[in-house]
Amino acid sequence: MAKITFDGIEVEVEDGTTILQAARKIGGDVVPPAMCFYTPLKGSGGKCRVCLVKVTQGSARDPRPMPKLVASCITPVQDGMVVENTTNEDVLNARKGIVEMLLINHPLDCPICDQAGECDLQNLSYEHGVSATRYEEPRRTFDKIDLGPYIQLHMTRCILCYRCVYTADQITDKRVHGVLGRGDAAEIGTYIENVIDNDFSGNVIDVCPVGALTDKTWRFKNRVWFTKPLNAHRDCPTCSGKVTLWSRGDQVLRVTARKDEYAEVEEFICNTCRFDKKEVSDWTIEGPRNIDRGSVISANHYELPVINVPIVPNLPKSTVKKMPTE
Repeated sequence: MAKITFDGIEVEVEDGTTILQAARKIGGDVVPPAMCFYTPLKGSGGKCRVCLVKVTQGSARDPRPMPKLVASCITPVQDGMVVENTTNEDVLNARKGIVEMLLINHPLDCPICDQAGECDLQNLSYEHGVSATRYEEPRRTFDKIDLGPYIQLHMTRCILCYRCVYTADQITDKRVHGVLGRGDAAEIGTYIENVIDNDFSGNVIDVCPVGALTDKTWRFKNRVWFTKPLNAHRDCPTCSGKVTLWSRGDQVLRVTARKDEYAEVEEFICNTCRFDKKEVSDWTIEGPRNIDRGSVISANHYELPVINVPIVPNLPKSTVKKMPTE
């Protein structure tokens, strides 16, 4: 076991645990964001650099600080390690620069993107981004591509996190898509359109942190904040059959795998459950799904502070802002 101090909070974790996973044991706002790391996927992490933290003390044996910021998702803890995240100005400035870089080519698609309201990049830019861009060159653009009968790729939104590649590698029999090209020319794609067709191909939609891989059966049907998430299950011979139904009224608009508080899939589901079972009668409803994090559904994430509290009574605490006294 190793003891690590993260933003002044001490936690004990097993040897080999990464700094990010140690922070998740603490929970709350101290946890670094992650755009490429995904716990169920082996080898993920270390791509986006969003989770950079400052190690001010390497270990109890060697108290020297690490000279540069490190990626918390792939750096193992050491006994006596001291880490700073939200309390370190260098970390916050670096994260601000990384967000700016991720948004260089990312289109302003939020008003029409199906991922809006539960987009990791949207949350990240809201918390760490700036209102203006310094980038003057034309943005990189790609044509929309049908990867299969149910999936459409919007490469202009992609941040090359590699999650979809790892997912196809690890839960399907054969992967037919990947990263083509290098450097600025790198892109996710296939040499032949409409070739992704296997029982678990739809899971690449769930793991995508942005709106690059979209569900063609859900596109433009509704906004996520107008839908009601429900836990449901069915007897499925291919997968566990445990899903989240996103419904409006009596209509099931989409089906996704169940995700934890860090928007990571608990159990991957098959395409039959995801795309073909869109009737309430197909499922056994367990009850409402509690969305803890990663969605605008969870607790007024995008509400602006309200200054004139008496005008609008019964406000949640997150919207109240105290004016500075002169």
